[in-house]
Amino acid sequence: MPDLLLELFSEEIPARMQRKAAEDLQKLVTDALVEGGLIYEGARAFATPRRLALHVAGLPAKGSDLREERKGPRVGSPEAAIQGFLKAAGLASINQASIQSDPKKGDSYVAFIHRPGRLTAAVIAEIVPSVIRNFPWPKSQRWGVMSSPVDSAFTSDGKGPNALRWVRPLHSILCTFGPETEEPEVIAFAVDGIVSGDTTLGHRFLSDGQPIRVRRLEDYITKLEAAHVILDAERRKALILNEATHLAFAQGLELIEDEGLLNEVAGLVEWPTVLMGSFDDAFLAIPGEVIRATIRANQKCFVLRDAQGKLASRFLLTTNQIAPDGGKAIIAGNERVVRARLSDALHFWKTDQRPLPDVETLKASADRLGLDLAKPLDQRMARLDHLGVVFHEKLGTQGERVQRIAALARELAKATGADPDLCARAAVLAKADLETEVVGEFPELQGFMGRRYAELQGEPDSVCIAIEDHYKPLGPSDRVPTDKVAITVALADKLDTLVGFWAIDEKPTGSKDPYALRRAGIGFNALQSMNQITLSPRHFAELHFPRLVGHDRYDDYAAALDGLCIFLEDRLGVHLREKGLRGDLIDAVIGNKGLVAHEPTLPIIRRVEALTVFLATEDGANLLAGAKRAANILKAEEKKDGEGAFAGEADPALLSDPAEKALHAALLTALPAAATAAKAEDFAGAMAALAALRQPVDAFFEAVMVNAPDPAIRANRLKLLGALRAATLSVADFGKIAG
Repeated sequence: MPDLLLELFSEEIPARMQRKAAEDLQKLVTDALVEGGLIYEGARAFATPRRLALHVAGLPAKGSDLREERKGPRVGSPEAAIQGFLKAAGLASINQASIQSDPKKGDSYVAFIHRPGRLTAAVIAEIVPSVIRNFPWPKSQRWGVMSSPVDSAFTSDGKGPNALRWVRPLHSILCTFGPETEEPEVIAFAVDGIVSGDTTLGHRFLSDGQPIRVRRLEDYITKLEAAHVILDAERRKALILNEATHLAFAQGLELIEDEGLLNEVAGLVEWPTVLMGSFDDAFLAIPGEVIRATIRANQKCFVLRDAQGKLASRFLLTTNQIAPDGGKAIIAGNERVVRARLSDALHFWKTDQRPLPDVETLKASADRLGLDLAKPLDQRMARLDHLGVVFHEKLGTQGERVQRIAALARELAKATGADPDLCARAAVLAKADLETEVVGEFPELQGFMGRRYAELQGEPDSVCIAIEDHYKPLGPSDRVPTDKVAITVALADKLDTLVGFWAIDEKPTGSKDPYALRRAGIGFNALQSMNQITLSPRHFAELHFPRLVGHDRYDDYAAALDGLCIFLEDRLGVHLREKGLRGDLIDAVIGNKGLVAHEPTLPIIRRVEALTVFLATEDGANLLAGAKRAANILKAEEKKDGEGAFAGEADPALLSDPAEKALHAALLTALPAAATAAKAEDFAGAMAALAALRQPVDAFFEAVMVNAPDPAIRANRLKLLGALRAATLSVADFGKIAG
């Protein structure tokens, strides 16, 4: 079957946009093909710095014929309705329509339309220009004559506003279609003066610059490689990684792998060559993370470590050339830039350790925050407060926020078992590195640099760890702090953020979450579950809310607290699903009367885990079936008698069948036992108590007719089922469990 090969050749596409652009090209074209009635066997997209390419395999030469039945108005309808039907159906007169009889609706017109399948080449010729003109680049530009404004002296056609927009100037379009055994045809079209063809160009520097004629994918890949272009980004990545690893090994060093940087440099080159440079050993006095950030951010280079795991004074760069001098000039140029960058970093590092010249002006801030102005990091925090750096216009300055977090950390320390004084000290210093020179240059090092400066001024180990770790976890795969002080400050930081933005009604909406509140919610739950901490989010939110906004600024915060608890409930569900727990069991527990709003988070997690184990047993599976059956019967009967009609205890005097007597006796034992165990957070015990109901429930449904003719007996038996439902609700809402 014929294949489509498409290439859009342009100036350099930013590396960060290439992967998404290739995915968009594939989706837009293939979706349009399917919409046009053309089914394909497979598709694959590619991206290099100068081209987007797409191969669609197994397309038919022609689309399938379409037979459509279009119903029209009834016979005798107004002329306007009939004319509208004729226009929509493509008929010249009503005589071309058929009449269809219906015993209820009468006679109506119907048109049987036959649409012959279109040639695939013609469909492609319509699809591709539309995709190019409407391509969803995050940023794009107009260029050339066609971008001139209307009535410009440089153009007479006035097409400026309609000119093609592309991420960088688009130079050529390759578009061929045909089977493997034949010469493919060029799909002819033009976009803004760029005419499609069957040629492309090779590497900007390493090829001869002559057009390369292409027939199909294999031919395209082979000829590009001969012209020093590797089309597949994954292959470029593998080549860079392999060459970098071997270069490092040859020097007795080890590559510090960086997937993000590898993706980026693979998008900067079409023919990668890896070279090794070096810098002065004196720069190793700078923290390794600073060196790595400097070289990574500015030069897109990899760093290395020695056999002892220490950072080495070497780096690896990726170039898009095969240099005639073996790369000496390229290496020398990169070394000059790296030397200058590291000199700046060394200056920042040393400056941050010196006393500030205006220490006396910071005394008021130091007194308010309890800082020691003899220490450099304390001075930075005092200056951050003194300058009034705003956290959010409605939530005050960073200094005010630090005071709130410190106060909240002291309260949370009671639940985490941490030293409250160390928690408060860590909270006060946690944001101090925001005022340092290094973090100003490399914001991604916040927290890490705070820890290094805290270590230099002799802070306790737990305080230093907490300063770095209080931002964590930043995502589901990020490390969760384990030090008690770090856990406490991290919880306080996230809860202050959540309570604050709920107070000012800046909640996430749809896909928008500019303050990363969803991430904060998941992190807040992960800190508790991973460290087995029992605390009530609502309790601490209630304590913190007045401190944050003040009663004079927000009269009624009950609604905001309810909303925050619902949000945390949702985020807890996301966290538990990421841990691999079943979604229906999570919903059955979390959705049971809004437990998150009233109970600590950890017992809820344990409840889900215990329920998972219980339902995997035979007793659990059978009890689930019986409980769901009871719930369905009650739901149906309550529609007749009213909700709550079967609340209360069953009357023993009305129990006659041995099976209903046995169920009544079992419920009298199981219901209080399950409730007591659940209250004591012994969820395995609660499940064991419920398991005792399995046989009586099975026997009841086997022997007893619930809806007995006698209304009193019927109501009494339904009360037994109501008691069964209440017993299971003490653990979870069994009605939400699949199965």
